Amino acid sequence: MSQINELEARITAALDRIAQGLESRQDTGPEAAGDEVADLRQKLEDEKLANAQLEERIRVLHDKLAAAEAASDAGQSEQARAMRKLDSDLQSLRKANQQLRDNNQALREANQAGVGEPHLINKSMLAELEGLRATRAADRGEVEAVLAELGQVINGAAALETQTSKTEEA
Repeated sequence: MSQINELEARITAALDRIAQGLESRQDTGPEAAGDEVADLRQKLEDEKLANAQLEERIRVLHDKLAAAEAASDAGQSEQARAMRKLDSDLQSLRKANQQLRDNNQALREANQAGVGEPHLINKSMLAELEGLRATRAADRGEVEAVLAELGQVINGAAALETQTSKTEEA
């Protein structure tokens, strides 16, 4: 029973509030209600426009992200290629240096035995030349790897600067 009385009181209070709201609307007249509706419609249109602008910015940012990821992948593959070449050049350098050591050892042994072997001298000179070429190729590979890394850093910095300036403009 007390619940019924409580619910009845709540319903009565709600009806009173509705009546007061209707009276205040009637006091302002239909023109004020029309202005209010027009104002609400304008606010709705403004929000739709802002939402469309935000969706466009999100799309542009997604496109930039995809482009940056593609550039990063390309830079990484270029860097990986440079690292493979550098590794190959270093392997060639190690092989040439081992040949040089072997030939020099054979020359020392021939020299100790008192036998001057011209073909060993020629092999030693060829091995030394190959070692110098391999050293030069390894140095060039290191420079290319460093340049590839610097290029990637510069491209990343330029992309970040471009993105920052476009963000500030918007």
